[in-house]
Amino acid sequence: MPRQFVTEAVMMAIYGQLLIPRSPVEYIVPYTTIMELYELRDSDEPVMSQADDDRHVRLRIRELINYFEEPLNAKKINRCLNIPWAKSSGILLGGHAQITIINSIDNASYGEAFDPIETELLLASQREKVPILTDQFELIQRIIEGGVPVQVYDIDDFEFAMEEENFRSSH
Repeated sequence: MPRQFVTEAVMMAIYGQLLIPRSPVEYIVPYTTIMELYELRDSDEPVMSQADDDRHVRLRIRELINYFEEPLNAKKINRCLNIPWAKSSGILLGGHAQITIINSIDNASYGEAFDPIETELLLASQREKVPILTDQFELIQRIIEGGVPVQVYDIDDFEFAMEEENFRSSH
């Protein structure tokens, strides 16, 4: 059974190590974060603070969009879009990584404390009973301070999160 995380599609573009994990992993990604890739691609706002990093991430975003638009992958994604909370079948992202798109719905259950995408991450994490993987320190703080019943890992702790699950499942 692969390790599972709920995360945003842009994390795949920013953090290349997510695509080459040492052991199997499945990323459950809300569909709205796939749509966010198009917004980031078309925006003049920098995605990263350093110009070289920004160019690199924008290239990765375009590559990811192109990959999701390939006929087989687009078909998998489109199948889940008619039913709330339906999931696509797995889309391979390398030897050990795959992504599953979830048609999550923001129901404003967390009010003003979390934006719509953050709410979808929280709800998907709760529904699927898997931790969130993010690089947003402020989000992690608000989850902890708000007592939201989800497990969350910082991207910097990705290797630890992978090992922790292996440790827990073997004991």
